[in-house]
Amino acid sequence: MASSWAAALGWRLRRHHLIADPAGSVEDVVGRLVAVPAWLGDASTAIRLRLGDSEKGDVDAAIAAGRVVCVYAFRGATHLMTPDNAAAHMSVRGAGRQWELASWRTFYGLEPGDWPRLRAAVREALSDGPLTQHELAQAVAKRPAHRHLLQAFEDRSHTFLKPFCWQGDLCFAPSRDGAATFRSFDSIPTWRGLEDVDDAGPSAIRAYLAAYGPATRDHIDHWLAQGLSAGRRRLAHWIEDMADELTELVIDGDAALCLTEHAADIVSATPTRDVVLLPGYDQWVMGAGTSDTHVVPPKHRVLATRGANTVLIGGRFSGTWERAGDTVRVRWLDGESAGATASLRKAAQSLSAVLGSRLRVQTL
Repeated sequence: MASSWAAALGWRLRRHHLIADPAGSVEDVVGRLVAVPAWLGDASTAIRLRLGDSEKGDVDAAIAAGRVVCVYAFRGATHLMTPDNAAAHMSVRGAGRQWELASWRTFYGLEPGDWPRLRAAVREALSDGPLTQHELAQAVAKRPAHRHLLQAFEDRSHTFLKPFCWQGDLCFAPSRDGAATFRSFDSIPTWRGLEDVDDAGPSAIRAYLAAYGPATRDHIDHWLAQGLSAGRRRLAHWIEDMADELTELVIDGDAALCLTEHAADIVSATPTRDVVLLPGYDQWVMGAGTSDTHVVPPKHRVLATRGANTVLIGGRFSGTWERAGDTVRVRWLDGESAGATASLRKAAQSLSAVLGSRLRVQTL
């Protein structure tokens, strides 16, 4: 079966709730996107642009209620995920057992057999409610066996804290007075524990293809093998085991995988010229990767990598925008703006609703 990347991106835009069919809730958006960067960019704006109706505090409310969790995920950075997606992706990330490497054992003075007791201490410390990073460090390090780990728990890089997230012991809670704050996964109402890794891998692939398909094997490798250190051999094994769920399409000469249930819709999809305004580091770009030339023209990759606010036409990085007071200044790239005026005004209206200010458009 054949298609075109322009048509495939049109299908993907709809899957991302960026044109037609807005999502019904914050968790619907986060679940579809799999992960939304929390450490940079503007997660709230990115999510609310995909909702039919929203208020300024909706994303924070979803996090506070546990409908969305903040975890250390791709490349060890913080991301918003649904509890179900976190259960799969944390299992994949933890499968490499980084904390058992010789360098970790030497640096932190911990052997693999020491971790069960340490993890139990962390869970016990959080059993009565959220703690700031400092409070958690003090609670765990008061035990003689863990006293030498005080500095590791308090380290601003959070390096030592990440394995506790990957093993299902803690995630972020709403910050307290600006301080990083953690809670137990057990405090999340819908938390069912980590998935078994052999189930988690296919779950992660399904979730990725449902949002970012059709995808080449290089795209999947970028997302899971590089992003979560899943390991190429393990990833290839999962894909092989999923053969009856996947369909290979030939798109403008490229072999790309999609979920079989989506194949017919992708093949019958048509290109679009809809304009979409997105904040920098939006998952539309980050999920595919800034090296994906179908989404980001190579000569503009630096702009996308540095988090420029993005103007899409038909899903392709076609311009940048910035806000100056009540004006959105759009700078088109490569003369891509032909016939886009009406759609740009509509996109600016969507952005105005989210930012709470009526914005006019100025093109440069």
